[in-house]
Amino acid sequence: MKVLIIYNLDPEWDKNEIRETRKSNRVVYESLKNYGIETYLEEVNNPYLEKILDKYNPENTIVFNLCENLPGVPYSEQRVVEIIENRGFIYTGNPPEVIGLSYDKHKVKEILSSIGVTVPYGAVLAPDDAVDWDIFPAIVKPSYEHCSLTLTERSVVYDTASLYEQILLVEKELKQPALVEDFIDGREFHVSVWNNNPPEILPPVEMDFSAFQEPRKRLCTYDSKFMPGSEHYEKIESKVPAYIDKDLYKKLKKEVLAAWKRIGCVDYARFDFRLRDGKLFLLDVNPNNDISFDTSFAMAAEAKGYSYGSMIKQIVLMALERHPVLRTKAPILL
Repeated sequence: MKVLIIYNLDPEWDKNEIRETRKSNRVVYESLKNYGIETYLEEVNNPYLEKILDKYNPENTIVFNLCENLPGVPYSEQRVVEIIENRGFIYTGNPPEVIGLSYDKHKVKEILSSIGVTVPYGAVLAPDDAVDWDIFPAIVKPSYEHCSLTLTERSVVYDTASLYEQILLVEKELKQPALVEDFIDGREFHVSVWNNNPPEILPPVEMDFSAFQEPRKRLCTYDSKFMPGSEHYEKIESKVPAYIDKDLYKKLKKEVLAAWKRIGCVDYARFDFRLRDGKLFLLDVNPNNDISFDTSFAMAAEAKGYSYGSMIKQIVLMALERHPVLRTKAPILL
């Protein structure tokens, strides 16, 4: 068995982002090599993923997909998985239809609400619709986006004028509609799920905002994820595992598994919740979440007893179970 790790890297990123991206993916590569698995690492730095895949044989190769888009092709995360499938490869992670659905945040909210999962009240609004919105504080997000793009403390608004400005900002910067929601000020939990038949919940991780007194600062912004040295990056702490009682865990488990099943997730995903007045709200579904060594997913796996290397191997095993040939020829991994 061979494992091909693919990840995207845009040549236009700054040097620090390029360096950190290569470093984190190298750790995945070394983790599998340490288990004696024949592993290859390919950097996708142009739109032509097919040229990379054509060097490998789907009959003896599993693709470890860490590619979030094709450089220079906006919103191509779904396309990446379609290309992998079209080349006949078994791969880690979620299928194209799940990836594609996750980008339509309002549609995801409607689907989950229809099965009884509680989500924040919200609507897709144009700037001129701001005068009709009367729930404050509110948070303004892009409708079709991941990675918290445009999210700052200014995304939480307290009046119509600020709401108008933030909707306009999303439309101008990202060329897409804005999703406006009731801002849920409360404890935030990142709940990771992995494995199939049955799915397994990893220990919830709490994002600790106690360093911030102002409610609008208590959120995971773009800076908190990608800007070392920024206030949000440095001051938001991750509590692993989160301190929650049995009743709250039971509620989280019920909501998470219902969402996992309805969205159609495979292998792994992360679900972000907030707790307000004893009520859980599902904020977001991340079916291709970051699994780097310093993420909440990796922290949760470690709390469950998995080293980073064993976590990466476990994800490979999930894909291996779907391979019609290799699953009978790699018993040593099982």
